[in-house]
Amino acid sequence: MLRTIFSKQISASLNSKLLKSCLHTQLHSLPKQSLLPPQIQRSYLTPSIRAHQAFKMAPQLDGYFKQVDSLSEHFIERLRKAVAIPSISAEEDRRPDVVRMGEFLAAELTALGAQVEKRPLGKQPGKEHLELPPVVIARYGNDKKKRTILVYGHYDVQPAGMEDGWATQPFELTIDDKGRMYGRGSTDDKGPVLGWLNAIEAHQKAGVDFPVNLLMCFEGMEEYGSEGLDDFINAEATKFFADADAVCISDNYWLGTEKPCLTYGLRGCSYYGIEIFGPGQDLHSGVYGGTAQEPMTDLVRVLGSLVDTDGKIQIPGLAELVAPLTDDEKALYGNIAFTMDNLYESIGSQTSIHPDKESTLMARWRYPSLSIHGIEGAFSQPGAKTVIPAKVIGKFSIRTVPNMEPEVVDKLVFKYVDAVFKKLGSKNSIKCEMLHAGKWWVASPKHWNFSAAAKAVERVWGVKPDLTREGGSIPVTLTFEQATGKNVLLLPMGSSTDAAHSINEKLDKKNYIEGIKMLGAYLHYVAEEPMVEQ
Repeated sequence: MLRTIFSKQISASLNSKLLKSCLHTQLHSLPKQSLLPPQIQRSYLTPSIRAHQAFKMAPQLDGYFKQVDSLSEHFIERLRKAVAIPSISAEEDRRPDVVRMGEFLAAELTALGAQVEKRPLGKQPGKEHLELPPVVIARYGNDKKKRTILVYGHYDVQPAGMEDGWATQPFELTIDDKGRMYGRGSTDDKGPVLGWLNAIEAHQKAGVDFPVNLLMCFEGMEEYGSEGLDDFINAEATKFFADADAVCISDNYWLGTEKPCLTYGLRGCSYYGIEIFGPGQDLHSGVYGGTAQEPMTDLVRVLGSLVDTDGKIQIPGLAELVAPLTDDEKALYGNIAFTMDNLYESIGSQTSIHPDKESTLMARWRYPSLSIHGIEGAFSQPGAKTVIPAKVIGKFSIRTVPNMEPEVVDKLVFKYVDAVFKKLGSKNSIKCEMLHAGKWWVASPKHWNFSAAAKAVERVWGVKPDLTREGGSIPVTLTFEQATGKNVLLLPMGSSTDAAHSINEKLDKKNYIEGIKMLGAYLHYVAEEPMVEQ
């Protein structure tokens, strides 16, 4: 039927409203592009950045894009000022700098015409002499005829110093000849946060109407557990965030360096400590070795029983909690732009567990893993010290996935650890506890929020984005979803080589400038996308 419609319209103008409507509504249902007459393929289906949305929003987005390009140096200078503020939330003496960074954001937003509030969160738990940094919330636009999008980011950063091995000063934005912008917080998360501000300014100076009402929530404690934020979000869900139609977070990264992605899932994290103790004090191995049962020996044996060499968790009952792999989900992995060489480059060796891309990505995203992180109380300095520790605490975590409920995981872990220790027959004592936990999150990539973002990515980058999950955790994602009841999208700006949390953190200039275009384009598409889940 569709071929007949097209053949009857070929003699008419290719700009006819009928043909545009027909093509727009039925294009995605075509089994093959070859069904279309050559004229249609040339006019409407040639590969291009604007391929599938050739009839929508070209004028205003083109003007916006040009304005972003013309303001690129100004936007880089804004990032430079932000990076220069060492807003390290984990260091007490840097707390004034964290607050100063929040004030910088509030001032920039106010200058752009946003309604801004700095909401206090009170004292920091366990460190009551410290005030938590304020949450900076802002509203830009209050048009009841427009949709409202809520965006989140954080303005605090990880610790950084030249003594850690940085090649450049971490709090001075340094740009090399390849356009790599080095500086702590450049990609995590000051670049993406400023991306929203830059999008507002570029719209203003381009004379392009801002397509949505934008709600912003920027916190200053993300790198230290987002203390106080969950309670704030839950309290404001029916107040400041009440009219949000969808949520967008830009605080993660592409899977590689060439192809953008949209992220629809995150693993959770349950973190544990195993404390084993016996002697009343540390002992000398030359005097007491062979006469006292040693906590370190017991701990090593317990930790070694948790997981095997190939990453299989040995705790009974955990595997049965994992949601089964569906055919629809399995089909998403085949076309993802990722190779085993990408993995080898990332880990610096070929010591992978799995032989192929699909099983590697599934192990990283949709199956649980257990990692042993360290031992507190043990000798770990260079040299030789013949001490028998009186008490040691082993740290390990389990990355959880659907449908692993943290409380159920805790019970299985405690039961197994106790059973293993009892089999040792040791006279020492043991205590296993959960230190902190964040639940996994999975959204529907078929939601209109994701389909709008996919169009924005394709418009700016010229390729359809990969749909990915991530092995890490961003607990606030689930908090926003549960508090607001709205779909949450992860829309990354940076790439896999940005070294967030590591030395020489960077954001490529191209990702920053094109990312600003992408964030703005997303707001245009999400303003018009039909509110249906495909």
